[in-house]
Amino acid sequence: MKLRNRLLVLASFLSIITATAHVYAAAATHEFRLNNGMRIIVQEDKRAPTVAHMVWYRIGSIDEVSGTTGVAHVLEHMMFKGTAKLKPGDFSARVAALGGRDNAFTGKDYTAYYQQIEKSRLEEVMALEADRMQNLRMDKAEFAKEIQVVMEERRLRTDDQPLAKVYEALNATAYVAHPYRNPIIGWMDDLQNMTAADAFAWYERWYAPNNATMVVTGDVDAKRVRSLAEKYFGKIPTKTLPKSKPQNEPPQNGIKRVIVKAPAENAYVVLAYKVPTLRDVEKDDEAHALDVLAAVLDGYDNARLPASLVRTERVANSAGASYNGISRGPSLFLLDGVPAEGTTTEELEQRLRAEIARVASDGVSAAELKRVKTQMIASQIYKRDSIFGQAMEIGGMEMAGISSRLRDRIIEKLAAVTPEQVQAVAKKYFSDEQLTVASLVPLPLAAGAAEDRKPAAVPGLRH
Repeated sequence: MKLRNRLLVLASFLSIITATAHVYAAAATHEFRLNNGMRIIVQEDKRAPTVAHMVWYRIGSIDEVSGTTGVAHVLEHMMFKGTAKLKPGDFSARVAALGGRDNAFTGKDYTAYYQQIEKSRLEEVMALEADRMQNLRMDKAEFAKEIQVVMEERRLRTDDQPLAKVYEALNATAYVAHPYRNPIIGWMDDLQNMTAADAFAWYERWYAPNNATMVVTGDVDAKRVRSLAEKYFGKIPTKTLPKSKPQNEPPQNGIKRVIVKAPAENAYVVLAYKVPTLRDVEKDDEAHALDVLAAVLDGYDNARLPASLVRTERVANSAGASYNGISRGPSLFLLDGVPAEGTTTEELEQRLRAEIARVASDGVSAAELKRVKTQMIASQIYKRDSIFGQAMEIGGMEMAGISSRLRDRIIEKLAAVTPEQVQAVAKKYFSDEQLTVASLVPLPLAAGAAEDRKPAAVPGLRH
């Protein structure tokens, strides 16, 4: 009877959360396209007099070629170094003078620029963003300084960080042909040989209104946003965009392994399985089931991996799982952990694999699945309390080729995942033929090395 009551409570909470999704959906969302091909998406949210303004370019490290890896990220830095109207640094100074803040970020699938501003200042930041979409100046002296900043960023965030080195080696091993094998920040040799001409060619090739999506969320009126977009972006000419090659990954025919040795306090192991990516929200039920499987393993405090491997068996200091099926390229399902004293990475690898095998053989109960889905759907809804979080969600989906109008439908699909579907994907995708394992072998730390490895402030580093 107690179990039945708990299930009823969970079912009731799940219904409330799903209903909350529809409340957010009811908030005014508008989408339109300028004559030059630029897309505008506006999510009205009147709860606070603030606005998040973002411009996403559908161009990232996935589009780079050997020899110039990291150029998307380098150009992101250079976008703050002046236009025909602005001197280096003026862009951010003007946003700050308006009481706002700005930054940018580069991913595998996109490069995005944003400002968070009081609503009456939206026009000013739109004008600034439109200016650098078409009028960037690539000063060689500024490039020479900024490329040093990027190289130092790589040293601090990758070369001096053991886990970052593990993931860089993991991707380079898991992928043979696909550009996801290259780091977003680029290989150091490519950065050392990059020129201002390389960065400007990237800008000239890809930075165009017909390769951009503007996302505006917050206390705005969609009609006014459209008017401003027409005013500042509407006259920017389109460009003929190059056609990207698919670069599909060939089938993997057996387990791959890579070992990284680096000064570190603890060993570490990560298992990466090649799994489907979400392409069609209605049809790709396996992607939704993989999302739920990740939550079963590591979606809340008492999920299977931390409960079993960390607290009960004490073979790991930490253990986790993750899956992101929203991307332009292929997806990996990750299992990872830090072995406890007396446990080897090989032993922890086997325990992680055993947890997946247990789901494949025994499945998950309806009660466990209900609890898991309640937790994960709640997190999906609660993150929309942030104006900036809404813009990030919309932009990320659009860059992956999935309409942001389907974000509530994804929640409904997650809520509909069955125990049988979770068990089915656990059986289907977690074999050696799909697996790459990366292990960290810790080397002794030199005196003060642990403190030295912490990311420090880099002059000019924006993110």
